Amino acid sequence: MLIKACLNGSRRAQEHQALPLLATALANDALECQRAGADAVHIHPRGTGGDETLEADPCAAAIEAIRDLCPGLPVGLTTGLWIAGDSASRLRLVDRWTIQPDFCSVNVSEDGTDELCQLLLAKGIGIEAGLSSVADARALVDSGFVDRCLRVLVEVEPGANDPIRTAAVIGRVLEGSGIHLPRVQHGVDAAAWALLEDALGHGYDVRIGLEDTLLMPDGSRARRNADLVAAAAEIASAVALRH
Repeated sequence: MLIKACLNGSRRAQEHQALPLLATALANDALECQRAGADAVHIHPRGTGGDETLEADPCAAAIEAIRDLCPGLPVGLTTGLWIAGDSASRLRLVDRWTIQPDFCSVNVSEDGTDELCQLLLAKGIGIEAGLSSVADARALVDSGFVDRCLRVLVEVEPGANDPIRTAAVIGRVLEGSGIHLPRVQHGVDAAAWALLEDALGHGYDVRIGLEDTLLMPDGSRARRNADLVAAAAEIASAVALRH
């Protein structure tokens, strides 16, 4: 079972006093999360002014800083289309990366997914196929990249009436099509902990961090990413004992 720490996401500095943005802060946070039980980290590198970026230099700085402090810890980057603005710009930016992450999340619903996946694979970067709907799951089934993905990332969108049911339906589409890739399931804000516990009950991998929620399972405000990871590891141990 893998616990992935999602350290910052698209959140702004004012949302949480311990949100790591620049390379050194991301590295220190990654080390704390690794010690708390994280097996991988997912980050959104920041450039000038703290804005998310896919530019080569900030991405390289963040990856190298984490690898220096946490040798062997897999590091993943976002490829969110909103960061570059359009698929052609995103492709150019990713093509310029000089230091490669271990994996990238790719939102299947975004334009230019096929071209991005081709580029990532050519650069030796693992793909997490991000699915937030049944339509996304069906699109993945019909794509030519299923067998070449590292894992599936089931990302239930905020506002879903029944997030656990939504995740289950996505899962049934995958299983019904013979797709048995490793699966990370997670939610955002109010749904984060319920979806995490549901995932663990099914034997799926999970992710947690300030990108997904600012709150601990008891509703109190998390002090830092490592506390969220430690809580997830504790829940995972409890679920394992029940099974």
